[in-house]
Amino acid sequence: MSNRKQNSREGLVTAAVAKLREMIIAQPPETQIGSLPDLAKELGVGIVTVQQAARVLEHEGFLKVRRGPRGGYYGARPAAEGLSRAISGFLALHHSAHPEAIDIITLLDCELMAAAARAKDEVLRQKLAALVQSVDDRNTARQRGAFDQSMLDILYLMVDRPLMELLSRVAVHHYAEYPRGPVYMGDDGKQRWKRERKAIISAILDGDPERARFEAQRRRREIMSRLNAQI
Repeated sequence: MSNRKQNSREGLVTAAVAKLREMIIAQPPETQIGSLPDLAKELGVGIVTVQQAARVLEHEGFLKVRRGPRGGYYGARPAAEGLSRAISGFLALHHSAHPEAIDIITLLDCELMAAAARAKDEVLRQKLAALVQSVDDRNTARQRGAFDQSMLDILYLMVDRPLMELLSRVAVHHYAEYPRGPVYMGDDGKQRWKRERKAIISAILDGDPERARFEAQRRRREIMSRLNAQI
């Protein structure tokens, strides 16, 4: 196949992917968007092109292919968790340094905490208030990790900024198996972690974005200072 024909084929597939994605997003998840022949006719392309486009969207998490009497293509929504794990795997494959992930996590946190302090959803604010009551009972690294994940899950909902959530999730997954051990070590580290979480959540619940950002930045400086000392 000549380069011109190959480029033309790739262009058809790219255009078909874009059109199918628009069709999927315009309808509720799990809606059947059509059979293979129907979609080929609607998009004005061949069946092979639709199949190639469908594979791309299936890999992205936007499409499910079902076979049988009620078979066809059904719309879906990619999950942030799955996307973040895939990107984290890509970073690991290319030997991205774990300190880079910590740098990104703490940098994003500064804006995430400030944005959460502006949120008005009372149900989510109550969930965060209930969560912070358990801070003093979190005495192991596993317990602290579970707390931090629960806190982030609430903050993602409070802020509703998908790109920030995705980047944060990627960095968190990439750091999950950091080989140099926890940043918060010993009794001093445990108490410091508790103070930081209480101060940040207090600022968020008080609706004070600048104080939330200040507390997150102070935490970031402390973490990066200790991390650089380990390297």
